Amino acid sequence: MIKKKILITGGTGFIGYHLAKKCLSLNWSVTSLSTNKPSKKRKLKKVKYKICDISKKKDLFKKLDINYNYVVNLAGYVDHSNKKKTIKSHYNGCKNLSSIFLKSKLEKFIQIGSSVEYGKINSPQIENNKNKQKTYSAYGKAKLLSTKLLLNLKKKYDFPATIIRFYLIYGPYQDENRVVPITILNAIKDNEFNCSDGKQLRDFLHVDDAVRAIIKSLKNKKVSGEIINIGSGKPLKIKSTILRICKLVGFGKPKFGRIKFRKDEIMSLYPSIHKAKKLLKWKPKIKFNSGLTQTINYYKKKNG
Repeated sequence: MIKKKILITGGTGFIGYHLAKKCLSLNWSVTSLSTNKPSKKRKLKKVKYKICDISKKKDLFKKLDINYNYVVNLAGYVDHSNKKKTIKSHYNGCKNLSSIFLKSKLEKFIQIGSSVEYGKINSPQIENNKNKQKTYSAYGKAKLLSTKLLLNLKKKYDFPATIIRFYLIYGPYQDENRVVPITILNAIKDNEFNCSDGKQLRDFLHVDDAVRAIIKSLKNKKVSGEIINIGSGKPLKIKSTILRICKLVGFGKPKFGRIKFRKDEIMSLYPSIHKAKKLLKWKPKIKFNSGLTQTINYYKKKNG
């Protein structure tokens, strides 16, 4: 049996690491393309790591062949404070990457989009929502431009692109500047830590469920040209989430109301996942408490 070959851009990141690990378990050949080498904790023995900035076309064309079955684009500049660099990284990167594979025998191109592409529309957010999408950040704009580019390529050239829009993904190996690991680490140390009032509604999904959605999308030719929300579909208040983590850890002293909301804060941000259930036959498997407990144990072990 011929091995499937997958290219994961941003393969050294949090989701990229978990996706690469899953693909190896399926006996696929995995290549990671990133601007940095993997950290020791995220390095996998059988993955081929290549260093490249996909927003630089010459560099990309020089270092990349087109002999892949699947491409998953997770790449992009993560410090969104630099607007020009953010748009260049995400949109130009997607444009360059898709152009290389336009005339190849690629079976599927997965673009990892974002909930911020919807802008300030009411939740639950629906993929075919008729509201005019007004994004509120450079990151949102870059992601939305990438989505429009790929849908246009699908229409013109039958390019096999699917856009997956994630919400808040959590789990082991996540960078420690996100709400779940921040809370876990403070709780483990029994710290007092400042929070907003926590009234925001958010959607949390374990990374293993997110990876399952990607794999199902890769294998499903019928979802080319589709935008699909992936989340738990069960919104939770940030305050209740922080308190739940502290309860599971047994420690932690959150101080709510000490941090002001951002100017562009969206109070309710969660998806409808009806389309994912219908087209992908996918739904979350990992209960929030179970996923949190696993993640807490990872950070306890990591931090001694």
